[in-house]
Formats: sequence, structure tokens, C-alpha cells
Amino acid sequence: MAVADRALWIIERNLARSLSLEEIASACGVSRSHLAYAFGTSTGLPVMKYLRGRRLTEAARTLVRGAPDILTVALDTGYSSHEAFTRAFKEQFATTPEAIRDRGSLEGVALVDPLAWKDTDTTVVSTPHIEKEDARVVVGLSELCSFDSVVKIPGLWQRFMTQYYAAIPAKVNEIPVGVSYAAGDEGGFQYVCGVEVTRVNGKPKELVTLELPARPYAVFEHREHISRLTETYRKIWNETLPAVGRVVADAPILERFNQGFDTRTGEGGVQLWIPLVP
Repeated sequence: MAVADRALWIIERNLARSLSLEEIASACGVSRSHLAYAFGTSTGLPVMKYLRGRRLTEAARTLVRGAPDILTVALDTGYSSHEAFTRAFKEQFATTPEAIRDRGSLEGVALVDPLAWKDTDTTVVSTPHIEKEDARVVVGLSELCSFDSVVKIPGLWQRFMTQYYAAIPAKVNEIPVGVSYAAGDEGGFQYVCGVEVTRVNGKPKELVTLELPARPYAVFEHREHISRLTETYRKIWNETLPAVGRVVADAPILERFNQGFDTRTGEGGVQLWIPLVP
């Protein structure tokens, strides 16, 4: 059973109680980062955003049925106060719990129903090789992303390469590297368009510095067009990595473009370095 499928079952089975990202990951038998990427690449949504939407949807249905006590609905939905529940409800549906209850209808409300999909992805991912990587330092342009906003990443690369790349001193080599790592419990991730360097002094002040310690990685090859990278990640997180039997570390993932990668066409391939627990 794919990791994302297990997470969906766990969420639906436990909608009536408090549930954290850590608890869902533990129940799936994977790390927080592994869960975040497996779920996000499969559904296009952060885990906790989906969980929040499902809980508030069920709360809205309870209110429409005429629940007299909104605080009780709030507590049953995992919120500690009427105010916190109302704030989240309004952010999700652009209306208040009282308005929904008084109206007695969910017409026009963007409910979040249980996800289900039939996996027709024919992407083939080969078994990775395990490689020990020395400590590295990466300098780059960083932006907070979500699995429903990955379309921003090509534009981030464009800005990095045209505005900052040439001004970075002491490059280890000329080939840039993408770095991503989980950011917070909401299931988003920080993406960095960068390059490996031997020193950081003299870098443009807008850029971040990442120090990556030595560790083992599972190295996968993505040989298809770069636009199909999400499909490869989906297969890696949900099927290939669990079969490898190694634990994914809560650490940055590296995307190393092949020597012949063509930025104009998106062809040439990229290696995906998934961090492992030693």
C-alpha cells in the first residue's frame, strides 16, 4: 500500500481526535519528511492542509444539521476555543460557522471530500544506488513552496540564474543544484536554487547558506523531461523507497543536474539524492 494511501486511511479513521504530522508519519512507518513528500507529490496538497479541510468540512455538515452548540463542534474538530475554530472556518470557507448553521445549506461551499484516485502513472523508477556524500556548502536563492504551488519553482530558477548566479564566488563547479527540505508542520517545503561553494564570503546578501553534513543518500536517476519530475518523485516516495528498506532522514534533498542538461529545453536528466539515516 502506497504511503499516501496509508496516510489517507489514517486521517479518515482519526478525524475525531487530535492528530499531528509526527503521529501520521509514525503510523505510516516513515519520517515526517518522507510523509510530507509522499503525500504532497501524490495529492498536490500538504498533509495538514488536507486534514484541516476534512475536519472543517465535517464540522460544516454537522452545523447544517442544526448543531446548537458551536463550541462543542469546535472541540470535536480539534480546536480549543470558539474563536480559533471560527477563525479557521472562515479562512477555509470564507464564511462563519453561525452563518452556515443559520442558512442550513452547503450550496456554494467548497467542501473538502475524502481523496481517492486511481494511480495510472506509468513512470518507471530504477532501484537507486547508495552513496556516501561528504559535507557540502550551498549558496542559493530560497523560497517557501507548497505542493500546490510547485509551478513557482521554474521562475525561481530563472531569477537565480539571471540575477545572482554569476555574482557567487568560489563555486565548486559550474553546475547548479536544487535543494529542498520540509518546512514546519503544515507540509510546505523550502526550495533553494543554488550552487556548491568553498566559501560564502562575498555572496549576494539576498542569498541563503546551507551547510550539509556528510551522510548517505539514495541516488535516483530522472532521465525524462524535467516537467515530469513530480511523477518520478511520486513513485520514489510511495513505492520505490519503501521497498529499499532504508529510513529517510529529516534532511535536505538534492537535485543534481547532469552535465548535459539543457536549460532551454528541459532535457538531459537530473539525479535525485534522497538523504538516509546512517
